Amino acid sequence: MDINTITEVVQRPSAQPGSDWREGDAWLAGGTWLFSDQQPDLRRLIDLVPLGWDELAAGDDGLEIGAMCTVRRLYEFAAPNDWQAAPLLRTSCEAFLASFKVWNTATVGGNICMSLPAGPMITMTVALEATYTLQETDGSERRVDAVDFVTGNHENILAPGELLRRIEIPVGALRKRFAHRRFTLTHLGRSTIFMVATQGAGDLLLTITAATTRPVRLAFDFVPDADTLAESIESIPEDLWFDDPNGTPDHRRHLAGHFAEEIRQELS
Repeated sequence: MDINTITEVVQRPSAQPGSDWREGDAWLAGGTWLFSDQQPDLRRLIDLVPLGWDELAAGDDGLEIGAMCTVRRLYEFAAPNDWQAAPLLRTSCEAFLASFKVWNTATVGGNICMSLPAGPMITMTVALEATYTLQETDGSERRVDAVDFVTGNHENILAPGELLRRIEIPVGALRKRFAHRRFTLTHLGRSTIFMVATQGAGDLLLTITAATTRPVRLAFDFVPDADTLAESIESIPEDLWFDDPNGTPDHRRHLAGHFAEEIRQELS
């Protein structure tokens, strides 16, 4: 879709691309969402592609993903053999409501910064205990836990002109066992709920996304019994359950309880 309000495109941003941020600006990464809808408030696009923030590197500490890394590249990544949770990377890519053509352009960071409840890169990074590096307008950086980044439907902690620079997933999380469940109304539809659990030395982390307006992660020191797990699901505040054409809050809460018990049994 043409965006007829744009009067300027910055194609060679500086190393501090947010230093002259102004009202009406937008970051241009893959652009797969930006050009899919009207953007009446935008006047200028700042193209992030020339910055080259597309690294995808496995190391002793884990996996580093540049914010401009494409979904296609992540999907094709060959992980070390001892990363038991690595298949979740592909599973999350497959959860996109998008064709392969979008995969070739859409970026990991772009999906995270859209901060939609069903964003699969959010699910993946929160479940794998990732840390985000954010670059502020003066070029300085700050690090935040992935679970704290999204605050609501299409809302996050980014300040005006601030952007996501990289994602780091610790090797300890990648070496955990994992299980997941996902429900959609249609075969290739948007997620009504996407749940992932990881288990290390007895502990259990259960991440709920798509069903809630922001990611919810429940932590247990051991695999809980059925009643304890059900009580934890029921304790999630009413206003966190998402309501849209893909599912009512009651439906999503029911699915969360059902899938949580399936996951508990699988990892027990």
